[in-house]
Amino acid sequence: MLVCAWRPSAQAQPIPAQAQPMRAQAQPMRVSHMQGTIHGFLELRSQDGRVLASGDSVQVVHGDQVTSHTLFSFKDGSIDDETTVFSQHRTLRLITDHHIQKGPSFPHPMDVLIDSRSGQVTVRSTGKDGKEEVRADHLRLPPDLANGMVPLVIENLGAGAPEIKVSMLVAAPKPRLVKLAMSYRGEETCSVAGSPRKVIHYEIKIDLGGVAGVVAPIIGKEPPDIQLWTIGGQAPTFVREQGPIYPEGPMMTIQLASPVWPDSPKSGD
Repeated sequence: MLVCAWRPSAQAQPIPAQAQPMRAQAQPMRVSHMQGTIHGFLELRSQDGRVLASGDSVQVVHGDQVTSHTLFSFKDGSIDDETTVFSQHRTLRLITDHHIQKGPSFPHPMDVLIDSRSGQVTVRSTGKDGKEEVRADHLRLPPDLANGMVPLVIENLGAGAPEIKVSMLVAAPKPRLVKLAMSYRGEETCSVAGSPRKVIHYEIKIDLGGVAGVVAPIIGKEPPDIQLWTIGGQAPTFVREQGPIYPEGPMMTIQLASPVWPDSPKSGD
């Protein structure tokens, strides 16, 4: 599951040099529900309801370390592929996150590798001349870095929890930290096989901070809010997310999917 980044437009490029990444105090991402081994199915839909991609979400646990792999395969051949490794000993701590987006569905293909222990961030992109460009930065990454783990953080909040803020690293146009403000928005109802179920609605606001945060609303490039729903209880789980999947992209919906069986052949066929 994804939370989009923010990419300044050409008019927004001359931001003053003192616009530095935010350095707010990190809040621990506490573990209330331990993660286990799972294999789930997802679908990605456009605003008009068309299915654009099918997805698999696979999670494997070794001790207190979890490897989560989410892959969306688009009908046009594009892929959105993210592998996240994190620990869950009392708190969620990111170890590595490798996120690849490429193909016709992505106007700005990316390949971003974050190693939170070393602080190295490697970004591979394609330049205007069509050649691959590689940028490596060493950053002081906070312990609440949530890349690849946003739904897990929310699953551990619970209904009625106060707003929390966690960090996320975005790579456009260069690596920088932003804050995600996650807040409880109430309970709603969906249905599973015709049976009503209560879901918990959360909202995620992207706080750019610094001068960029002041400039964005003025130039009309403020990131849209992300909506996310979970089902609570003893084993909370993600069910739906609405928001862009790449900077300045259209709103899309990611939600759980179920296998569909072909009709059984009729007698005598």
